[in-house]
Amino acid sequence: MRRLFVIAAVLVAAAVAQPAAAQLTERSLLEPGVTYERDVEFTLHGPVVLHVITAPRPDGSLYRLAPALSNDAVVATEPLTSIEKSLSGSATVAGVNGDYFNPNPGDPKGIFMADGSLVTAPAADRSSVGIAPDGTLQVARVTFNGIWKGNGQRRPLTLNEPPASAGSVTLYTSAWGPATPPEKGAVVEDVIPSLPPLRPNTDLYGNVAQAVGNGGVAIPPGGGVLVARGSQAAVLGREAPAGQQLFLRLALAPDWSGMVGAIGGGPVIVANGRPVFRANESFASSLLNPRTSRSAVGQLADGRILLVTVDGGGNGYSVGMTNFELALAMMRLGAVQAIALGSGPVASMAFDGSLLSKPASRAEPQVSDALLLLYAGTYVPELPASVISPNGDGVDDTLSLAYKVVRPSRVTAAIVGPDVRTVVADGPVGPGTQTFTFDGKGSDGAPLPEGGYRFTVSATDDAGRTTTAERAFALNDTLGSLTLSTTTARLGAGNRSALTAAFTLAHPATVTAVVATRTGVVVRTLFKGALDPGPQQLVWDGRDAAGRLAFGGAYVVQVQAANSIGHVELDQPFRAVRG
Repeated sequence: MRRLFVIAAVLVAAAVAQPAAAQLTERSLLEPGVTYERDVEFTLHGPVVLHVITAPRPDGSLYRLAPALSNDAVVATEPLTSIEKSLSGSATVAGVNGDYFNPNPGDPKGIFMADGSLVTAPAADRSSVGIAPDGTLQVARVTFNGIWKGNGQRRPLTLNEPPASAGSVTLYTSAWGPATPPEKGAVVEDVIPSLPPLRPNTDLYGNVAQAVGNGGVAIPPGGGVLVARGSQAAVLGREAPAGQQLFLRLALAPDWSGMVGAIGGGPVIVANGRPVFRANESFASSLLNPRTSRSAVGQLADGRILLVTVDGGGNGYSVGMTNFELALAMMRLGAVQAIALGSGPVASMAFDGSLLSKPASRAEPQVSDALLLLYAGTYVPELPASVISPNGDGVDDTLSLAYKVVRPSRVTAAIVGPDVRTVVADGPVGPGTQTFTFDGKGSDGAPLPEGGYRFTVSATDDAGRTTTAERAFALNDTLGSLTLSTTTARLGAGNRSALTAAFTLAHPATVTAVVATRTGVVVRTLFKGALDPGPQQLVWDGRDAAGRLAFGGAYVVQVQAANSIGHVELDQPFRAVRG
């Protein structure tokens, strides 16, 4: 055992000490305090694409970390983006897939607890993650002991699980779905019209309204149905007839009665800031060792939350990670503790109802549950363009602006630029999204000066919370009216002017103009240098940078202009054919 431990420690140390692979990183702000990074690492095994959301420590009010069930029920599945959209009226949502699950009926394999109430029991031989009221994550192996009692002795039960073996008793709550599952053999089902929230390690009571059987019994909203099979059917019928008060207790060890939420997954992959090489949890090596898509949640030393998904399944795009490689990645990101979530094709990340990760198949995967970051403050969506150029050429002449609040609020929204502040909204608004069209003019209709601008929104909601959000953009008329002489350029040995590009400069600028493929590969640089204001023309002779005749296909002319005002770019697509 000592020798095995030493070998494992050496492997961990070697992996941690390895130099970082070549990496490209794209960063963006999703919402106030919440950032997103897309990292591309070029490893010996192939490229790896990692998606990282970093969020403030959950405070239970403005920022909440909470699990969510697909379809608001244990049974069935749906895409992560669909879960987010269903919650968009009450929050701006970012999240990842949750626990492993049984495809049919779609129930999570481990614990699910929301708003302090238990919905499904933990898998004792796998780690679970609990969310404390102060935003601290607790990772542990949690055991469950469910008890029911009528007029007899205390007896065991399971919670919201598919029909089990004969002789078992299961409590189905309205969180399971609309009705109990079909059953075979002798079954007695006690309908309980009302139950208190199923807080763990708490004495719970409910009254039996009627006893029925055969499965498919409607579950009362806010109530439950206690189902007994085989030999226990007669016991339930005798000890919990109609009118009988039932005693229930759903015990967790360790005591997680103070947790506001919990979700299953596993294994633990970072503990005390160190990657866990072998957690000795009930996961087959075939699940841990292949490079595939994976998701995880972790916490930094300052309490911030990490949600991470790695894409997998595509050798040319992203080869994915092993479970231990994911542990190393979480450690490098600064996690002091982390737990893996569902892996394989279900691993996904989304924000505001749109996928950030890229599934191996074209279809977005279905999930049973999700782990979500819910933000209740002011949200300004990413702008559709970074530059407004109101020069009348039909391209970015106006800019669409929007903000969202999820509670009744008093809002001030303004466009702020060089010595300019134009208020576009000031007053009370109801929950929802408000949109504006900015045309580059002030409230008096006069053109605003060119330069850098910000769309800023400040909102104070009916709970007294004030939040702000903003997005930056530029007003820049330097470049306009890019046109091509043809949409189909004919390439041939004697054709010295296969294509002419024309554009206008309103100010002096350093200009770069290229012909590129639709994927961004530059075929030929047409011009690079300083130009004075006025009409401009550039000619492409149909050849690449080496003087060879270009291939036929889809191309684009890209023109970029930079000066003291900023940077602006236009492009026009065309096709090229030989002959």
